[in-house]
Amino acid sequence: MLDRFEVGDIVRSQAFPEWGLGQVQSSLSGQVTITFEHQGKLVLKDNQAALEIVSADWL
Repeated sequence: MLDRFEVGDIVRSQAFPEWGLGQVQSSLSGQVTITFEHQGKLVLKDNQAALEIVSADWL
């Protein structure tokens, strides 16, 4: 199975926009560790929280 997220990806949660942007710290076997601006570090299943990759032109 290919992981959907790569280390360094900038993501946001459509379900929890108040978390702000997050940076992927690790991604392994469907679990992703992300450090969010306003929520801190979280470990989520990659299908939780409706995560989307933010394109580089947002930065």
